[in-house]
Amino acid sequence: MHAMVLRSPRTPLEYAEVAEPHPGPGQLVVRVHACGVCRTDLHVVDGELPDVRPNCIPGHEIVGEVAELGEGVGEFAIGDRVGVPWLASTCGACVYCRAGRENLCAAARFTGYTVDGGYAEYALADARYTFALPSGFADAELAPWLCAGLIGYRALAMAGNASRIGIYGFGAAAHLVAQVARHEGRDVYAFTRSGDTTAQEFARSLGATWAGGSDEPAPQPLDAALLFAPVGALVPKALRDVDRGGIVVCAGIHMSDIPAFPYSILWHERRIVSVANLTRRDGEAFIALAAKVPIHAAVKSYPLADANRALADLRDGTLTGAAVLVAREESRDDHHHYRL
Repeated sequence: MHAMVLRSPRTPLEYAEVAEPHPGPGQLVVRVHACGVCRTDLHVVDGELPDVRPNCIPGHEIVGEVAELGEGVGEFAIGDRVGVPWLASTCGACVYCRAGRENLCAAARFTGYTVDGGYAEYALADARYTFALPSGFADAELAPWLCAGLIGYRALAMAGNASRIGIYGFGAAAHLVAQVARHEGRDVYAFTRSGDTTAQEFARSLGATWAGGSDEPAPQPLDAALLFAPVGALVPKALRDVDRGGIVVCAGIHMSDIPAFPYSILWHERRIVSVANLTRRDGEAFIALAAKVPIHAAVKSYPLADANRALADLRDGTLTGAAVLVAREESRDDHHHYRL
């Protein structure tokens, strides 16, 4: 099969022929139709995450169909439409797994990082960590649900019943969680790169109450701030934007260093928390909710061989919505590439 292979961090991906995977017990092979391009992929490729394997195949927002089943897999059938997320497997036995907090398992494995991912024509997955996907959505549109949507959903859950939500960095995750927040009757305040009027207009089109640059103060005190931009300097800024008792949720797997800030902006029971990975329960709940709302992803599709260009566009901040690699022509359907 063809795949985009990372020979070593900080080098371009190589379009190469590699061996097709075959399933062991409890595994399945997915014929990849589409795979989202996530900022975490950028952190892997740019060497910002530790211990990246040589010859890694990135990608953890995988949508496709079951092509082959391993021994003991009974919950899926050949041809089923499935999604493969960032969380590839966990130990199932540690204190975190037993408490329903498998996202914190120290032995967890991650798709497109510690195991090969979906920048390929086929991908291997643990059936227990694979999701059934709904009909009525294009493959490319579903791909961002598998991480951008899930992480946004978990970040929003951290905000509790907050009614005024600030979203910092209006990209793939933000434009999906904004739709969930509006569906739940919350007010959304979108903070973009300074002067990015395109992203600000996009946020308003999704129902944002206000949209402006991240260098601007919030127009009124916020109950919660969700940070998707991996910029540590936004943490003190968000603390100043949230009201007493407010929460700042850092939703990225990697962030630049947070600068020193005065205790006065943390005072009055403001909190800073991080979101780490996801649980299968998150996935099941979000997919059911997203299908009901329904959530529509604005996507820009790239052929699999153009993964380096997609990553460069993400790095440069030129995307509106999400980038998706399309591995099979039949899943490319421009009618479903929503520009909301």
